[in-house]
Amino acid sequence: MEEKTRKIIHVDMDAFYASVEQMDNPELRGKPLAVGGNQERGVVAAASYEARKFGVRSAMSGKMAALKCPQLIFVRPRFDRYKEISNQIREIFHDYTELVEPLSLDEAFLDVTENKVNNPSATLIAMEIRKRIKDEVGLSASAGISYNKFLAKTASDINKPNGQAVILPKDAEAFLEKLPIEKFFGIGKVTAEKMKELGIHNGFDLKQYSLQFLTKRFGKSGLHFFNIVRGIHLSEVQPNRLRKSLSAENTFETDLGKEEQWIYALEDIFEELKRRISRSGVKGRTVTLKIKYHDFTVQTRSKTFEQYPEEQKIWETVMELLAQEELKSPVRLFGIGISNLNVEEERIHFGKQLWIDFGEG
Repeated sequence: MEEKTRKIIHVDMDAFYASVEQMDNPELRGKPLAVGGNQERGVVAAASYEARKFGVRSAMSGKMAALKCPQLIFVRPRFDRYKEISNQIREIFHDYTELVEPLSLDEAFLDVTENKVNNPSATLIAMEIRKRIKDEVGLSASAGISYNKFLAKTASDINKPNGQAVILPKDAEAFLEKLPIEKFFGIGKVTAEKMKELGIHNGFDLKQYSLQFLTKRFGKSGLHFFNIVRGIHLSEVQPNRLRKSLSAENTFETDLGKEEQWIYALEDIFEELKRRISRSGVKGRTVTLKIKYHDFTVQTRSKTFEQYPEEQKIWETVMELLAQEELKSPVRLFGIGISNLNVEEERIHFGKQLWIDFGEG
């Protein structure tokens, strides 16, 4: 029998944290708002659309955000509230399918190939879900619909905010040929620059290269690039996906060249990691410090313990890893992570917990 074409929806809340703050406090509506950070230091976790018009973005330093938008209003994050709202939204998702894969508090994949409401149209289901989120929660969401996860996620950005788009199988090839190379799943900034040096600026350019060439040039990722530009992405929606690690990182507006700056930056990142640890309830035996230098080279330093280290021990280990070897050049990015998690405990709690990322739609 011919395999049925999958119907995947990617739902992405619009400026989620900022929108929750504006919903709960009418005085903030219509004003440029940053969640997290302040005028002097710290990092912006989310920005309202009014703030984005001035160039304010998530993961930007609070100081830079205030320079870009002098009238910017900073508010402290309320992650318990965001989690509460996220759980309400997830309940709506589960009215349609049990195949829900959360990516963060504000986005998820849904496989509605077979669904609880017996509606053959994924487009109509997405419209209904977005309407219910608006009516029952009070927030707007965007959605993308397609036959695989990559295309659905890409489609959710097309008519954002408060819109949706569908990429049909018959339209996928033409769509992908026009798609800028940096928009492809799995192609980050560094890889995109390398591709542009080869004259690869969009999907059409990428399709001109053989699997053999891409594999030789990009290693194992070459097969992924070869497939993805042809609309081949076989990853299924995984409702029971378990986290293998937990981390937080930040890319800096200006490369950091002094130890004092490094410690300040790592303190902010560690505070974010602590919040994630608290929300998720997980512990990890391996502590990793990630360093990306101004030339985009990446270095990781790790230490593994017999027992799960407490928060203070994690911080002490980060400082130890920082001093382990002299940093060779100005730093573009720092990240702190834990791995070797207590996954069996997490398995028990999965479904009640969600995790967040610095990035937000």
